[in-house]
Amino acid sequence: MKKTILTVTLAAALVALNSLTAVAQQKSDNQEIDWMKDFTSRITLNGYAQGGWSYQDPNGQKTNSYNLKRTLLWAKARITDRWSFLFMHDFSSVVQEFYTDYRITNDKSLTVRLGQFKHSYTMENPMSPTQLELIDVYSQAVLYLAGEGPDPLNGVNYGRDQGLMVFGDLANDFLHYELALMSGQGINRKDANNQKDFLAKLEVRPFDGFRIVGSGYLGTGNAVGTAAWNPNIQKGDNYKRNRYSVGAEYKTAPYSKGKYKEARPASIRAEWLGGKDGDVGSRGGYVTTCIPVYEALDVVASGETFDRNTKVDGWDQTNLTLGLQYWFYKKCRFQVQYTRCLCGDNISSKDYNWLQAQVQVAF
Repeated sequence: MKKTILTVTLAAALVALNSLTAVAQQKSDNQEIDWMKDFTSRITLNGYAQGGWSYQDPNGQKTNSYNLKRTLLWAKARITDRWSFLFMHDFSSVVQEFYTDYRITNDKSLTVRLGQFKHSYTMENPMSPTQLELIDVYSQAVLYLAGEGPDPLNGVNYGRDQGLMVFGDLANDFLHYELALMSGQGINRKDANNQKDFLAKLEVRPFDGFRIVGSGYLGTGNAVGTAAWNPNIQKGDNYKRNRYSVGAEYKTAPYSKGKYKEARPASIRAEWLGGKDGDVGSRGGYVTTCIPVYEALDVVASGETFDRNTKVDGWDQTNLTLGLQYWFYKKCRFQVQYTRCLCGDNISSKDYNWLQAQVQVAF
């Protein structure tokens, strides 16, 4: 895998250099070319780190610990005006993304993406953790159904997969669509069956700041583990793995309370999700809001619920969160949040408290 990634990265760099050569050949022989400036103007680097502290008391067992959740760095190369390449690595885990985009049309109506990337299912999954309001980032339903982590059958895939996607904006950005054919096995893994998974998303933007989003996933999984709430699927089995979601989000125009120079919008986002693994259905949803209250300070509130098995009582959990976040520099913030976790009878933990604090540094 590392050799493949290195090969792809070097190939992208060579293509970029060839592109620069073509540009240089079109210039006058008497005109000097600043090769380094021209090359570096095509490369952008971004990164962020999130780390903090967490306290929990499940079943009366009090635990607290420091943690470093994410340390990501990615580079994007603009090979031509239509062609780009991205490579992303999480230094606390694994290679996350490597893909190339090619815009076929003159406008934004049709772009093709090939590689490993965040897939289209749900509103939250494609969003960066630097944008999301909760320290735990995604809601339970998104974490489970989008493959972000706690589904034993699918394993930890960080909401990413390998495949081919076409996407674009239509009707003056009124409509956004995404269609993808994916491996279905997750990141950095060879496909374990011959079936490919199909994803579709449609986003309607009737006016500035408001969007309505629906997405669906039809696939066949190959189990990498077993789940207590779905005992009929064993490791290595192929099983039906389908999902749907519908949601909406509204963001106000950016505004500022006090004299802080970086104006920010207030927002509210809600989504309902469902899925089926074999014969077992699951469903859940969330409502999350973020409201600037003074200068760089926001209030964050969220309510979310998820039921892992809709046929059997006791596999549900509801989380209620309230917190504050302070933006001390552009994309950098300090967050503190309290969550009350209400667990069904079959969840290993009974109702418990969860207190978290986190610092985010990004560029």
